[in-house]
Amino acid sequence: MAKTPLKKSASKKTTRSSGSVSKKSSSAKAPAKKSAAKKTAKKPVSEKELLQREANKIVNSEKKKKSKPRPKKHATKEQTSSLLEAVIDGMQEKKGKNITVIDLQKLENRVCDFFVICDADSTTHVNAIADSVEEIAKKKTNESPYHTEGYQNSEWIIIDYINIVAHVFLKEKREFYNIEGLWADGEFKHYN
Repeated sequence: MAKTPLKKSASKKTTRSSGSVSKKSSSAKAPAKKSAAKKTAKKPVSEKELLQREANKIVNSEKKKKSKPRPKKHATKEQTSSLLEAVIDGMQEKKGKNITVIDLQKLENRVCDFFVICDADSTTHVNAIADSVEEIAKKKTNESPYHTEGYQNSEWIIIDYINIVAHVFLKEKREFYNIEGLWADGEFKHYN
């Protein structure tokens, strides 16, 4: 915020002539008010600043989203196993590599019942596998994912069916994030 300079009073001037002090009113009275008015006038706002102000109004006016707890899926063992098979088939259909299923059911603080992980050679391959998983799961079990994420970069796509979460990685990203190491307490089964 810019500080406004203090107004200087130009209404009275003192002059000294031959030993006496006299007070004169200045004729610069009116221009002094005009210059003060110019100084207090707002400078023009750039288009970028206007857009930023508008965005701030929108953000501040929206109600803050409360994070909802992850829903629980009540599925029978048969439904879960058929969905698990469909996810694996979707990965195998498009030649997903190093398919691993981690059974998390015996762990106390688990996120879901199963992780199904595979990797691919390129972002196009990652997209193709993820699309295949969704398509085959829909055909075989009539299940749609609760949430998907990662299609923007196609380096790590997550397909969340609540009790089963499929992870499709680029090979380098899978090695970097090492989900198998993080969930090493689970039971592993490898395919291919």
